[in-house]
Amino acid sequence: MTEGFAPVPPPDAGARAAAEQRQASLTKPPGSLGRLEELGNWVAACQGVCPPKQFEQARVVVFAGDHGVARHGVSAFPSEVTAQMVANFRAGGAAVNALAGIAGATVRVVDIAVDADTDPAVSAHKVRRSSGAIDRADALTSEEVATALAAGAAIADEEIDAGADLLIAGDMGIGNTTPATALIATLTGIEPVRAVGRGTGVDDHGWMRKVAAVRDAMWRARPVARDSVELLRVAGGADIAAMTGFLARAAARRTPVLLDGLIVTAAALIAEDLAAGAVKWWVAAHRSTEPAHNDALRKLALTPVLDLDMRLGEGSGALTALPVLRAAVAVLAEMATFADAGVSTADAEPAAIPDLRK
Repeated sequence: MTEGFAPVPPPDAGARAAAEQRQASLTKPPGSLGRLEELGNWVAACQGVCPPKQFEQARVVVFAGDHGVARHGVSAFPSEVTAQMVANFRAGGAAVNALAGIAGATVRVVDIAVDADTDPAVSAHKVRRSSGAIDRADALTSEEVATALAAGAAIADEEIDAGADLLIAGDMGIGNTTPATALIATLTGIEPVRAVGRGTGVDDHGWMRKVAAVRDAMWRARPVARDSVELLRVAGGADIAAMTGFLARAAARRTPVLLDGLIVTAAALIAEDLAAGAVKWWVAAHRSTEPAHNDALRKLALTPVLDLDMRLGEGSGALTALPVLRAAVAVLAEMATFADAGVSTADAEPAAIPDLRK
């Protein structure tokens, strides 16, 4: 089932070293642009060239899928919203569409496990209608996990072969924070009561139902906790498995990724386990208000670019961070060096001070 996954070589160390050297020669005090400098160096390493090129085809893929656990009161919205939002994405009316417009990206939505019939244009990679209710049943069969992982990898190939030079995975699925939280809590060893957030805005009773669902899913997943693919089968879902394949394949294809929030980062934990080193090709775009997200970022040793109290999903946090990443590229590629601009550096000989006593 893990066929096709292998350790991933890191981004180009030579290009990173050249970027660091160039940063030191730009018309600014060393380190004065803070994290922008680090991000620019990362892009150069991913592209294998310094100075790096500005992103021309940034692409968001929104993975849509329903979850049976949503029928048990863990979300403030009904499952029917997933299919309705898929139509909204295609019509250009969602937050991801608005943010993509200003970030210079394009959006694609794929139906992986929506509990409804959707347009053939988005359902070519559909695995099933809704993943199972993980608090009382397995999310998927073994065959469906393999199909979902392969679907995600194939989608990454499609986008990269079409020219994408930066990828963002987004999510849409009522109830999807429950399996994502169960996966993260299992992999990081945190208790459900600390891991579970408000998701779409559930009230106190909804939160308690969600904690119970995550607790029960984690109990069911205990025998397979050390096997990432089996963990996806028992306590994940088709959409999360597809995102896992997507993230791992993007890294294997040497294509940088901006990670979004809780759902995508849950998939990233699995992808890094299956394809060790893939994390070097990712940047965490933001820190979600969902408690488990911070634990997942810590386990991946990723520092988010933004912290804006966002929790929408769809790729919205990554798109909000994309202009920052573009700024990092522009600084490294377009700023003049001290030599080019004829600006003195700190190493220049100081001018002689005249003796005013004469």
